[in-house]
Amino acid sequence: MSYVIPPAAQASVAVDGTSDRFPVRRIFCVGRNYAEHIREMGNDERDPPFYFTKPADAVVETGTQIPYPVATTDLHHEVELVLAIGAGGANIAPEAALGHIWGAAVGIDFTRRDLQAQAKAAGRPWDMAKGFDRSAPIGAILPLEQAGPLKNGAISMLVNGETRQTGDLSQMIWPVAECVAHLSTLVTLAPGDLIMTGTPAGVSAVGRGDLLEARIDGLPVLTLQIAA
Repeated sequence: MSYVIPPAAQASVAVDGTSDRFPVRRIFCVGRNYAEHIREMGNDERDPPFYFTKPADAVVETGTQIPYPVATTDLHHEVELVLAIGAGGANIAPEAALGHIWGAAVGIDFTRRDLQAQAKAAGRPWDMAKGFDRSAPIGAILPLEQAGPLKNGAISMLVNGETRQTGDLSQMIWPVAECVAHLSTLVTLAPGDLIMTGTPAGVSAVGRGDLLEARIDGLPVLTLQIAA
């Protein structure tokens, strides 16, 4: 078999402390998983979880400089815990969910907030607000045996050294195991899938020249700069 055009390169994320790479298949994102963020966006915290996706090649390495995205004047940061799925499955029980996670990382869900607002007002999908080029910076992945059960731990975002977002993983409405279990009732998870698990309050705009630093206790730090 031959391809009629050259196939795209495999998207991947670094594995902490090694030269190994984690191949990325799909990126699922959990919407509205911290109560304070739900309130700041004017939504009902009692709603069940919902999901949107980003393309695998939206991944950006830590330490990278990226251009300010096109088609927006209101780019927002959202720091998130990222789960790397190592064993697939459907209808996974919450008590078995950790066995499907290979590792964890810090990520940023970049959002073109102006496009999202327009989509919401028109009742249209969020794809172009969330799934654009370089919209998913992700730090090095730490294997789960080193990361631990991910039930708690401070999560924060700094912009130019100023703290913008703070929270704790224990504040997630849908904890790690429940995120994996619930998503697996909607799609069959597969090795290589990533799950971005939602962001705490404090999301705000970033601009050209800004230096971003995303942190979760116990995980490799994610740094990124937007080109001036």
